[in-house]
Amino acid sequence: MNRYLKICFLLFGFLITSPSWAILHLVLTQGVDSAIPMAIVPFAQSVPVSGVDVSIIITNDLYNSGHFKASTSDTKKQTPHGVSEMNYVYWQQQGVNYVVIGSVKALANQQYQVSFALIDVYKNQSQPGANPQVVDQTHVLLNENFTVPTSRLRPLTHHISDMIYQKITGDKGVFSTKLAYVSVQHPTPKPSVYKLMISDYDGFNPQPVLISKEPIMSPSWAPDGKQLAYVSFEKRLPAIFISNIVTGKRRLISDFAGINGAPAFAPNGTQLAIVLSKGAQPNIYIANLSTGKLQQVTRDYAITTEPSWSLDAKSLLFTSDRGGSPQVYLINLASGKSQRMTFSGNYNAQASFTPDGNSILLLHRGEDTEGRFAVALQDLATNTIQVLTMVGSAQSPSMAPNGSMIVYTLQQSGQKDELAMVSSDGRVRLTLPSEEGDVREPSWSPYLGN
Repeated sequence: MNRYLKICFLLFGFLITSPSWAILHLVLTQGVDSAIPMAIVPFAQSVPVSGVDVSIIITNDLYNSGHFKASTSDTKKQTPHGVSEMNYVYWQQQGVNYVVIGSVKALANQQYQVSFALIDVYKNQSQPGANPQVVDQTHVLLNENFTVPTSRLRPLTHHISDMIYQKITGDKGVFSTKLAYVSVQHPTPKPSVYKLMISDYDGFNPQPVLISKEPIMSPSWAPDGKQLAYVSFEKRLPAIFISNIVTGKRRLISDFAGINGAPAFAPNGTQLAIVLSKGAQPNIYIANLSTGKLQQVTRDYAITTEPSWSLDAKSLLFTSDRGGSPQVYLINLASGKSQRMTFSGNYNAQASFTPDGNSILLLHRGEDTEGRFAVALQDLATNTIQVLTMVGSAQSPSMAPNGSMIVYTLQQSGQKDELAMVSSDGRVRLTLPSEEGDVREPSWSPYLGN
């Protein structure tokens, strides 16, 4: 194990036990006009917890979704911490629809008991004889208690945000998911430093998976959320590795002569689609992760790259310039037959299916983007393309597992590469400015266990 890998794993162990911090900071730049107003009352805490304020994290999660006007600004006169203390008339007067209350109590052995309730201010409006001052149990949409160690307070808080989001919207939240990305620092006159990082969706808890003086590319999550595939140039030539982010162990998958690139896990996690040139034109192969056996999928004389699996694992999207410009194609793995999927624009690439299977997410350039690379969605029923990003140039789009948001690399002239997010309807936009160099090649994790 070389010196840089040793440093990586030492940092990984340190960060797991150290307080939360962030090199990315999520900033909402555009939300939904009809966002739901709600108040998060500061939780009662028996003792302060360094780096974790449960009510603030919940507020930020819900606010950053773009779908909630979540704040603590309406809580100065009323600070209930239990359901019996609620006065729903007051909250109606403040113009909020929902209130979140709770408490954090220190227990023995650095354990904490976290209690919270989600209350619908208008729930019993239609109930004759309802007490106008006290919220009865029909108002209480969620009322839960958890006991966790200090190290699990932030993950628990994101889980609470997920519960609230799902209860109100009906859709599963992604506040407990992770981002993988590549950070690049240029400490002149020293060589550039490349870091494969994972963090919470909001940039907190950054943890290095690999640190190198050579480029790192194309991180891809395994379906279980415990492994990352990626391309490393640590030996000056591209090679594909898989790292277990829990144990720190990694394995070499491919280091053939020529190109080794664009790894993508199959939905069941047992196979990896990769791109190999083996000294000729790059084509797509499937590697069996148990046996190491390779199956060649495409046999093109054109450049063929960027495989992405269908939800049923029976086909792959890929990018090819066989028609003269980069476009997206679909190949049936059983028959070997392929078909072109994109026709609008002079460049379409980096495609993947949306979680519902109804559209493909892609990088798009055409007259409708004024020559910029933009994040777009193509509806599979109509083939119409919806352009989602209007500022700067986009790269490497990756969709959240619930299909609500897309993270991508935002490139703007004269500025560092940074990560940005846009909702799948284009109405919500966020940026994740970096404190450390360029940040690129994001990959959104699948749902993770809590």
